[in-house]
Amino acid sequence: MKFSDFYQTPILRDGSRPGDLVRTRPVFASQLAGAAGAWQVIYVTTGSRSQLLPASAIVLIPEVTPEPGKTAILMYCPPFRGLGGVCAPSQLLSTGTEPDTYAIEAALDRGWVVAIPDGQGLGVATGPHTFLAARDGARAVLDLARAVYRGANLDLPVAPVVAWGYADGGRVVTAAGELQPWYAPEVDLRGIAAGAVVSDLVAVASEISEGANAGLGLAGFIGLARAYDQLPLRHVLSEAGVKAVAEAQHLTGVELRERFPQPLAHWTRGPDPWNDHWWRRVLALETLGHTKPPMPLHLYHGELDLVVPVRAGRSTLIAYRQRGTLVSWREYEADHHAAANLAVSDVLARLGEDLASRPATSPTPAETGSEHTSRP
Repeated sequence: MKFSDFYQTPILRDGSRPGDLVRTRPVFASQLAGAAGAWQVIYVTTGSRSQLLPASAIVLIPEVTPEPGKTAILMYCPPFRGLGGVCAPSQLLSTGTEPDTYAIEAALDRGWVVAIPDGQGLGVATGPHTFLAARDGARAVLDLARAVYRGANLDLPVAPVVAWGYADGGRVVTAAGELQPWYAPEVDLRGIAAGAVVSDLVAVASEISEGANAGLGLAGFIGLARAYDQLPLRHVLSEAGVKAVAEAQHLTGVELRERFPQPLAHWTRGPDPWNDHWWRRVLALETLGHTKPPMPLHLYHGELDLVVPVRAGRSTLIAYRQRGTLVSWREYEADHHAAANLAVSDVLARLGEDLASRPATSPTPAETGSEHTSRP
């Protein structure tokens, strides 16, 4: 099967369930010395209207045999890579062009299986990527965990799950913690680590829409409009903006920053598109911290972060503490990129502790579809 053929959008069969595997194939992850094997997978997930959608991912099998009782499946969500083009993690890792493998390698060295979702709209051709739509990404994470559980041909044991993400990936795994009790109660999600997380997009919308981050503002506009395509969100665009969006939705993150350095307002009819009635509604829907994740949450941030201000991370911490979440916090004297690398050993230690502790919830057998229950 050719590279492009594998990622052709499949027709989902009648009776498909979220988490069902559609197709798989082994690939070689040349950048990862700690990987004994790798599988590209296409599986079923759901969109914002509960519609069934195909999604793609890569599952990495460790070379190291974990210590008894320390087997784990890590759901890993990297930062934003782009809206389109060849920027899906499952593609980058199979071609040896993934820009940051340090955290992945460190998890493999612990003997953990690492499963990396591409996110909706990347890889399998349904784009553009739903960037900033944390709940869309969260469903893709939880359904990938289901797919790993059900993937008999992957020859992997059912094991406790932990989740880890950074920046937009951090928003995704944090949202997965909120959704797990009712969306995927059979997934034994023990702990979550998330760096540079924004719980309230309203607080940073203007900052990511101008200056050095202007490309992120346009990408966020496109990603959220794709996730909520049932809403009239594109009415704020100017004629030039319509053309810009048509081009931008096919670009990688690097290409977006180079091609679209202008403020988001340059492409819209008014100076503050986020203040539109429909856009305020979407930003409210994407606010995190409304519910309490039942598992521990470990948040971290760089004090010198110019991409996601540290005050945004502190606000996220406060929001979850107010809900009674078991949440920890650490700041690093570093910028956005350096903080991600500095935190790796701390994150793995924290998640390792979560694996050793009793789960906050009892996993429910996937076939029964029974309600989430608390441990006695």
